[in-house]
Parts: sequence; structure tokens; C-alpha cells
Amino acid sequence: MKNKNPETEQESLYKDLDQMSVKELLTNINTEDKKVPHIIEEQIPKIEKLVKAIVKKMQLGGRLFYIGAGTSGRIGILDASECPPTFGVSHDMIIGIIAGGDTAIRKAVENAEDDTEQAWKDLAKFEISSLDMIIGIAASGNTPYVLGALKKAKEHNIKTGSISCISNGLIAQEADYPIELIVGPEFLTGSTRMKAGTAQKLTLNMISTSVMIKLGKVKGNKMVDMQLSNEKLVKRAIKMIVEELDIEHDVAEELLHQHKSVRAVLLAHSKNQKL
Repeated sequence: MKNKNPETEQESLYKDLDQMSVKELLTNINTEDKKVPHIIEEQIPKIEKLVKAIVKKMQLGGRLFYIGAGTSGRIGILDASECPPTFGVSHDMIIGIIAGGDTAIRKAVENAEDDTEQAWKDLAKFEISSLDMIIGIAASGNTPYVLGALKKAKEHNIKTGSISCISNGLIAQEADYPIELIVGPEFLTGSTRMKAGTAQKLTLNMISTSVMIKLGKVKGNKMVDMQLSNEKLVKRAIKMIVEELDIEHDVAEELLHQHKSVRAVLLAHSKNQKL
């Protein structure tokens, strides 16, 4: 008999997990995880279209919003929060929103994902407009909170993308740029923090990194706009300057102290070369 459950709810391919040794558990989880990159690879043409649309909006001054519930919302917030320190952008350029608000980042908020109206209220706080873009993230593909956001976005002429892990889910039907990562049954039946979460995280890494590169936030393969918020990053910045300008460590350190960022050092050096 055909399993009518959504892909994310299908029975695990593995039986009697509680009887497995630790090595068997780890090996089998890893076997399932290995499937994820190949599934994402199949979606690259669709991811490419979404990235190009985001870049176009951001070049005009638009922002990118991730919106989700539970694990999907947390993954969106994680990716958004890592962009300012990595690429030196403002915190309001890529914004992660989760059903239930900041409390839900650490603790589940009862029934938050079932509210179809709240997502638009959450987005409206940011004075969202047609200049911006929204990516709805929901492993199940049908989360009411996310679906409500995408439907309202369409009414307001705001372009949207979606990342889900089922075929032809409601958010994919609603989005302008749907991405469907069909990772299949989870090792632990229904636990979408596993393969589904990994697939979403890898895809968001690809999206945000590609967008930032196309917006000029990277030089060569270096994070020249990263925030120098700790000793490790300061050392990395000095190393970049040493390699780029072929100068001594002490000179690079002084230049960084003077100009405050790798990009500023390289720009100053470029101007001096032209004089």
C-alpha cells in the first residue's frame, strides 16, 4: 500500500534504533546525511534563479527576510545573524523571523506556527515593501505561519522564495521561486531537524554567501568586510593583508589598526599605487 504521508513524515528506513550500537547509530545517520548534497545539487538551477532575484532587489536597496517556525525558523535566524560579522553588512539587511518571536529561538511557543495572520504582522514591523524579498522556510511545506506570510506578500507585490522538503507543498505553490529539497524519510521518523534541517542550512549558506559575493562583499576568496570582533578575526585580517600586499606582519598590523578593516587597507594601498 502506498504511503500517503508527506515525505517528511514517512517511516524511517531503519528499524529498532534503540537496539543499535552507538557505532551503528552514527554510521546510519551519516549514511542518510550523505544523501543531502546530491539532493541540493538537483535544485541548483532553481537556487540560482532565487539568488539572482535577491541580488537584483538588494542592489536597489532592498532587504532579505527569512521566515519560518520551529527548526526552520531557527535555521533562518542563524544564517541571517552570521551575515553581519562575516560580510560587514548591517543587521537589517538580512533578517530572520520566527513564529513565536525571540522566545521561540530557545523554547517552543505553543501554537505559534498555526497562526496564519501573525507572520504578516511580524513583517509589517519592518515596514516591508516591494523592494524587499521573503524566503519562507518550512520542512513540511505547509506551515500556516509561513503560508500566511507568502500569501500576504503576493497581495503586496513582494517577491518570494520558499525552501521545503516535500513535493508540491502549499508554500511552494505560493512562492515565486520555490526550492524543494526532497530528502526522504528521516533516520528518526519525523525528526526534520535532521536531514531536512541540514538541507535547509546548506541551501541558506549557498544563498547568502552567493548574494554577498555578487554584492561585492568579498575580494578574491577573502572576507574583506568581516567585523574584527575578536582576536582570531584580527589575526585572520592581518594574514589577509600580508598575503594581498606581500608585506611584513608588523606593517600589516599597523595598517589594519589605522584603517580598521581589510577592505579599507586594500583601498588605501590601491590609491597610493596610483599616485
